[in-house]
Amino acid sequence: MNRQTKLQVLSEFLKSARARLSPATVGLPEGTRRRTPGLRREEVAALANVSSTWYTWLEQGRDISVSPLVLDSVATALRLTPDERKYIFALARDSGSPASIPKDEVPDISPSLSRMIAELRCCPAVISDRRCNIVAWNAAAGRVFIEFGNIAADERNMIRLLFARREFRRLAVNWESFATEYLAMFRAYYGQYADDEWYERFLEEMTAAYPEFNQLWSAGNVSYAPEVLLEFRHANAGKMLFQLTSLHVHGNADLRCSIYTPAPNSNTDAKMAVLMAK
Repeated sequence: MNRQTKLQVLSEFLKSARARLSPATVGLPEGTRRRTPGLRREEVAALANVSSTWYTWLEQGRDISVSPLVLDSVATALRLTPDERKYIFALARDSGSPASIPKDEVPDISPSLSRMIAELRCCPAVISDRRCNIVAWNAAAGRVFIEFGNIAADERNMIRLLFARREFRRLAVNWESFATEYLAMFRAYYGQYADDEWYERFLEEMTAAYPEFNQLWSAGNVSYAPEVLLEFRHANAGKMLFQLTSLHVHGNADLRCSIYTPAPNSNTDAKMAVLMAK
């Protein structure tokens, strides 16, 4: 992603963040004649203690000087989360000092990591890389989601599978929320590795192939490690509730281990035991 593209992505995100804030949320009067939802540009500028012209240029994607202190003020004015702050800082970073991009190669999964997820017999676990490509999984994940081993390695991308495979749409009771959480995580990677041109190609492919992708992507959610409660309707086990926890795997490759733990006060544990015994 070149400098201008990054600024345009930053522009779109700032617009969406501004649109989701109501004047009442930030202590401003509603006023009249608001033709669009959210705050006006001049209101954000006033809250951030910057000039209205400067903020307008920033939101228009102009290549202007942006100091960390001022960008932090804008983030505070827009009530951004810590993950969203990281995202806009990554996009505003000068392309002359890009984040380190791991090599395009299949990462080695250590024997200890392989054993760890294998021992999670009743907890589906998936290991993915910075592009959300699935590089390892345990037996429980194969039973609950899909047998990933039957999918070609170059098609084994969690974002693509969520939109392309009917199995995922049938499984998740609220598929849209499920997909949104993964897209929030994907966007965090997108900002972190903004200089990796692969993301632009992938986004163009997904936007062209799946109209729903563009709709959910435009929401602009960002989360490095979402922790959510998911309800699945499994073909063989029925209703199952899982809590999703994401762990960062330290090492040369930027890997993530996503673990789906049976929710407490549910019978998901028992259902998983039966499912794994078949």
